[in-house]
Amino acid sequence: MELLAAKGDYIKYLRRSLLLLLVCVIVLVCTDQDYYSLLGVSKEASSREIRQAFKKLALKLHPDKNQNDPNAHENFLKINRAYEVLKDEDLRKKYDKYGEKGLEDQQQGGRYESWHFYRYDFGIYDDDPEIITLDRGEFDAAVNSGELWFVNFYSPRCSHCHELAPTWREFAKEMDGVIRIGAVNCGDNRMLCRIKGINSYPSLYVFKTGMQPVKYYGDRSKESLKNFAMQYVTSTVTELWAGNFVNAIETSFASGVGWLITFCAERGDCLSYQTRLKLAGMLEGLVNVGWMDCGTQGELCDNLDISSSTTAYFPPGATINNKEKGGVLFLNSLDAREIYHEVMQHLPDFEIVSAASLEDRLAHHRWLLFFQFGDSDKSNVQEFKKLKFLLKDEHIQVGKFDCLSSPTICNKLYVYQPCLAVFKGKGTGDYEIHHGKKILYDIVAFAKESVNSHVITLGPQNFPDKEKEPWLVDFFAPWCPPCRALLPELRKASKHLYGQLKFGTLDCTVHEGLCNMHNIRAYPTTVVFNQSDVHEYEGHHSAEQILEFIEDLRNPSVVSLTPETFVELVQRRKREEIWMVDFYAPWCGPCQALMPEWKKMARMLNGLISVGSVDCQKYYSFCHQESVRGYPEIRLFPQKSNTAHQYYSYNGWHRDSYSLRGWALGYLPQVSVDLTPQSFIEKVLNGKEHWVIDFYAPWCGPCQNFAPEFEILARTVKGKVKAGKVDCQAYAQTCQTADIRAYPTVKFYPYQGTKKNVLGEYIDSRDAKGIADLLNEKLEAIQNKGKRKKSRNKVRL
Repeated sequence: MELLAAKGDYIKYLRRSLLLLLVCVIVLVCTDQDYYSLLGVSKEASSREIRQAFKKLALKLHPDKNQNDPNAHENFLKINRAYEVLKDEDLRKKYDKYGEKGLEDQQQGGRYESWHFYRYDFGIYDDDPEIITLDRGEFDAAVNSGELWFVNFYSPRCSHCHELAPTWREFAKEMDGVIRIGAVNCGDNRMLCRIKGINSYPSLYVFKTGMQPVKYYGDRSKESLKNFAMQYVTSTVTELWAGNFVNAIETSFASGVGWLITFCAERGDCLSYQTRLKLAGMLEGLVNVGWMDCGTQGELCDNLDISSSTTAYFPPGATINNKEKGGVLFLNSLDAREIYHEVMQHLPDFEIVSAASLEDRLAHHRWLLFFQFGDSDKSNVQEFKKLKFLLKDEHIQVGKFDCLSSPTICNKLYVYQPCLAVFKGKGTGDYEIHHGKKILYDIVAFAKESVNSHVITLGPQNFPDKEKEPWLVDFFAPWCPPCRALLPELRKASKHLYGQLKFGTLDCTVHEGLCNMHNIRAYPTTVVFNQSDVHEYEGHHSAEQILEFIEDLRNPSVVSLTPETFVELVQRRKREEIWMVDFYAPWCGPCQALMPEWKKMARMLNGLISVGSVDCQKYYSFCHQESVRGYPEIRLFPQKSNTAHQYYSYNGWHRDSYSLRGWALGYLPQVSVDLTPQSFIEKVLNGKEHWVIDFYAPWCGPCQNFAPEFEILARTVKGKVKAGKVDCQAYAQTCQTADIRAYPTVKFYPYQGTKKNVLGEYIDSRDAKGIADLLNEKLEAIQNKGKRKKSRNKVRL
């Protein structure tokens, strides 16, 4: 009994020890995976905040500064890995959703820079409030906002970029309010810089809506930069005199735009021309800017009691005879920023829309509404007064609504805190709440995109529930940066699918119960509801891939295989049938990256090769039985030979649709005919059939890439046109006679009743579909020519 008791105690002790060990392992794993905690940032941290946090830690923990700490290298690798993942929009989404499992193919963070790099070269402009650091997700919205931008594309390793930095900072401070000064770190945004054609650093460009980007080539002094930038400030400063002054002031009431006028007299300092032009740019669309020479307009200046140089703001409807009663504001400053702020304070606030008129006004006009909760709300940023002017071309009116005056309306719209929303002219049912940055350019971009797209804000009352029409619903959280980056792409996609698919967004921080009901565990989660069918989107955050995903739902190109259907369709396939199968796991990062490319490849192979996929998380035992050891595992099952289960594994470096397609087509049996000099003369030149010929050389890379495309062409035109290939390395004389000067060269040899010309007809295309379309046009022309000839012969008879 004592022995049994001792044995029982030992088992209990062992269990407790194992449990404790398991808890320790779990805690260790969770700590290692908590990238946000490692950097000391919240999950809603912006890219700039992540860079700043990493830089602070890098300077503190770098092994160069901790040479006596044996763990310094490992500790730094952890924060470096966290930064590499969280700075990348796609990796961050995968990490938020799947943790480390979703990143298994991206083992970054193994290398890092010197302490000197992080101190002097990393995040050059992150601490400069006047310079807006733009990332890939916000660049287009910024430069298309209607404001004038001057952007510095730089690399942290570029010495000239560092030499420019102090000047760029001074320039930004001086131009603040006139031009938006931006910076793009091409080290962190390689794709954006490549798309914009940036191939040297620093590259400075001016951007303005409706104008092609203009590159700056001058010297990099502050004055030269300023003179160049001011060329694109289209605002003007009007010279006033007795003849036009009174008319300008009187007509301002009708236009609703006042005047800021500098009076230049002998006494006192007058605003310089550059300062007046800066003010015209800063106040464009809000206030007209002018000046008057009191030396030539002395009588008028005397009548206005102006004896020394001064600047005055005349609001719309100002009374010249009684300046105080007319609300004329005299300004003593010579600083453009100070004058700008004073004038902006005196401009009228947005119209407050009443609860009684809200529904009617939203039903007849587009609106951008600021929702506030009483007078204590501080959302009235002076700069926002520019919105009416910037949104004028989109016919968007701007106003305010006080939720304390009618809580019922705001509750119905799911507005529980100060925010802004766009209403699209169809009442309160068709609107979208803004979740981006509360800065002017972001609000302008949102308003323009939203009114022209078909994305609406959802809640319990309008959430699609077993509706006949399909819906795409984006479950998101406003604090999540990848969520905010996805919203503009959804708007783009919605315009392409209008009338076919409805788009909506659901804020899971407001509607937590509804998100839990649909088992939402990560943000963003994008789902298509098509009656009883539910499909989750797993691709990248781009409108193009969303559109491809929807197209694939309509016309599925990939067969989802179960163990049973795999046996039936793949293992028992017909003798001439070929299959490609992707063995994957949903949590696997490389699998997610492959999926859109896999579907695209399947559409390109339609009719030639069948394409399927097997979910190895769902069918783990089956995949293990098939000896699948890693994900994704791509296998091609060729036309059947004596070995029923023979397959080929893809070991290529690139997993894009074109590389996979080219590899797969190599296993198709050849349809085209290999020609010798003799068969070229007998069959092509002297034969009575149409031929299309690929002249190639075996060593030629483009020829190898084109070979699968030519086989598709051969299959496409089979029965109408014969396809042949001539090896120009083996049969140089034949190719020389046909005047072949480059490889590959495609020529068409049509039969029109006589021997064909050896030169043939050159075809300037390397696309199978394009060549096939061209050949069909030529065949139709030959057929029509034959009909006309027969018709003429009948008339003669």
